[in-house]
Amino acid sequence: MSPYADTRDNGPRTGVWFIGARGSVATTAVAGCAAVAAGLQPATGMVTESPDFTGTGLPELSSFVFGGHDVASSPLPKRAEELAAGGVLPHTLPAAVRAELAAADEEIRMGGPLPGDTRGDEELIAAFTADLTDFARRTGVARTVVVNVSSTEPAPAGGDTRLPASSLYAAAALRAGCAYVNFTPSTGLRHPALEAAAEEARVPYAGRDGKTGQTLLRAVLAPMFRQRALAVRAWSGSNLLGGGDGASLADPAAAAAKNAGKNRVLEDTLGMLPEGEVHIDDVPALGDWKTAWDHIVFEGFLGSRMVLQTIWQGCDSALAAPLVLDLARLTARAHEAGLTGPRPELGFYFKDPDGGSSALAEQYGVLLEFAERLREVR
Repeated sequence: MSPYADTRDNGPRTGVWFIGARGSVATTAVAGCAAVAAGLQPATGMVTESPDFTGTGLPELSSFVFGGHDVASSPLPKRAEELAAGGVLPHTLPAAVRAELAAADEEIRMGGPLPGDTRGDEELIAAFTADLTDFARRTGVARTVVVNVSSTEPAPAGGDTRLPASSLYAAAALRAGCAYVNFTPSTGLRHPALEAAAEEARVPYAGRDGKTGQTLLRAVLAPMFRQRALAVRAWSGSNLLGGGDGASLADPAAAAAKNAGKNRVLEDTLGMLPEGEVHIDDVPALGDWKTAWDHIVFEGFLGSRMVLQTIWQGCDSALAAPLVLDLARLTARAHEAGLTGPRPELGFYFKDPDGGSSALAEQYGVLLEFAERLREVR
């Protein structure tokens, strides 16, 4: 038995329920959590493992019990092997944490709605809620955080009478009394039909759309231009990516939902949206890897025109997984501390956060203030 399996029997357990539980991000998070908890890998990329969060009462990684919903059937150990073959996970890691991956896979339930499913919204929400409450009962977790890491869905069209899938899962989280994190650009809790339920549920929630690569860099660069009084005239970008995210974002409607968050960072920081667009191209051969390119045209003293170009090459799952684990820890602790409603203090992690500044440095300052608040709550 691994050290991870041994230590998670000590103290209260915390449930982490992934929507998209067999996807690349969830698989990387489960494998990474087990590896870090067992001392097999360092916690690189996990902000909550830095000294600034010492004494905040966050749940230990070894206390996490994973489950989730997915419409895919490939088991987590197999998915981890595929990610290792693609260079996302260390080659030996899937075998080292196979028991933890298998245990998490046993807690994954079929999601939906699937093609041909005749159930209405209420029936689906009730079924998802039952899965969550049954998970909590069987595992004995003190609380559960529902984290949406599924593929991006298009924004609801005007006149839609059905809730989008992300909102069905979000409604179930509220009904089951679970904290909620939307790491995707999908609607989730931000549907008018869920406003009253979100207020009544008295649980913490955060979102939307994790800030992992291109937009992370934009959140740093945009304040630089504003603070140095340099006029940004155009800001264009291009993304090449594969995997499930690349396939889903090949849908123009899904891509539009994704780009809305990218543009918000620029508009909020610069006070206007410069000329230019962000293009997203699906390149299946890239797998879980992404290349993002930005071309920025700005104006200096006496109207001098200048250009800054950036290239970001990274692995989406490896960038996202530590942030997902951070958010699960922070929202679980907020829930324990009796903090409810939207948590703008977690805007550091999102492209489209629940209020607050879009500048990364300012967001980090707010996050540290939140850590101090958690220290004071026992």
